[in-house]
Amino acid sequence: MTAGARLLRTAIVIVFVVIVALALALVGGHSTKAPPRHPAAKAVAVTEPDQASMSPLQARIVSIAQSQIGYSSDPSNTYCNKYSAYWVSGSDDCGNNNLDEEWCADFAAWVWQRAGAEVNYQYINGDLNSSAASFYEWGMQSGTWHPVGDGYTPEPGDVAVYGLDVGALVAQHVAVVTSFTPGDKGPNVVNGDGDHHGYSVVETGQDETKADIADSAGAPLSGYVSPVAS
Repeated sequence: MTAGARLLRTAIVIVFVVIVALALALVGGHSTKAPPRHPAAKAVAVTEPDQASMSPLQARIVSIAQSQIGYSSDPSNTYCNKYSAYWVSGSDDCGNNNLDEEWCADFAAWVWQRAGAEVNYQYINGDLNSSAASFYEWGMQSGTWHPVGDGYTPEPGDVAVYGLDVGALVAQHVAVVTSFTPGDKGPNVVNGDGDHHGYSVVETGQDETKADIADSAGAPLSGYVSPVAS
């Protein structure tokens, strides 16, 4: 074999070895740097609400309630609001199209009605109205009342009732349930007529075991009322 042939053969071997080494390095780099997909996907599934598990009625209630977040009474520092006006309930002293009364129950009834839940709004025992306790009465009549402590897990679209006095038939507050986080003591809600971030606004509450009102010391979570499709 000539010197030139030997040199060419050596060059070919070196090139082959370099190509093989580069190929192995590329394969190894992809295998070590690729991000683990399954743990990330699992984390998202745990933290995000399971919309697929909601019934159509529940999904509509949650969507409508959340769409109102940020609404506030008008004029400010009053209870004048559009939800009471919708039900033609309250005092006509706002100077606009709103009506004036505390409106957590009016808001919850409005959300249910717009979502397609059964709502009869009138001042007769068993019907819904501006009284927060009317949701308890309606729930008892319809068989959908779930007192705290009976093992019931709140579902999206329920209305949470706070500070209920059954004997006097009064309650301090109601709020629309949007979800429940396992391990929490209370639901995640949308409050109508809340005042954690303003005088009288629609706002959220997380793990809400007490009413979202100025004086919540005497208004613990009392139970839940589930909606019925109209």
